[in-house]
Amino acid sequence: MCRAAATVVFEPSAAMVQVDDRFATCLRTVADETSSSSVPRERVRAGAALAFAVEYAATLHRNGRRARSDGWFDARTGGRPPAAELAEAVVAAARRSTEERRVRHLGYLLAEAAVSPDVDLELAGRALRFAESLSWRQLALLAGVGRRERVPLPMAPLEDEPRAWTAWGAREDVADLQRAGLLDPPPVAARPAATLPRLRAADLRLTRRGVLVHRLLVLDLLHEDAVTAALADLGLPRS
Repeated sequence: MCRAAATVVFEPSAAMVQVDDRFATCLRTVADETSSSSVPRERVRAGAALAFAVEYAATLHRNGRRARSDGWFDARTGGRPPAAELAEAVVAAARRSTEERRVRHLGYLLAEAAVSPDVDLELAGRALRFAESLSWRQLALLAGVGRRERVPLPMAPLEDEPRAWTAWGAREDVADLQRAGLLDPPPVAARPAATLPRLRAADLRLTRRGVLVHRLLVLDLLHEDAVTAALADLGLPRS
């Protein structure tokens, strides 16, 4: 963990920013448990996820979004607090993630769940499993669709079978997001002798499943250059 985040978690009285004490305690426990990992790079990713969780939690606290008081941080009969279970799962996902750019948003998920009483442990776990299954480019595409009202997507049609390998792979990423139920409209099977309208990036919408992933991973904060790069991979200019 970076020095500033570690200060918030381990020496809160000396920290320049604040997070909820219960959240800090949860992070402190999982940080202690993870510190014994024998793989240095895994420790780096685990620490980064916790540092980003602190960063986003401090922003939420400053903006008046308080940690939930519905038992999220309380031990359950025969089990640990939901917050502790999710923290362990997020850190484990970060340790496994060789595509390290996603680690920032794994940490954000942990902090967002801590202030969202409408999200239970099962729902947060579902979003985490989706996050692990998606590539960085797919997360960038979801981010682009999610902010389409503010930053319009290109009106140019997507090629169904682009010749360039990069464009073909990016087009497959879009199709996989459609098949996974994260983007509408769903993919349409080609019909013999039928002329179907070509899908445009501007036609894409988040499904409710896509909204869940976008919200809990806080993809609104995914860097704009990543969205631009994903659209460029599709062969589309940014509008």
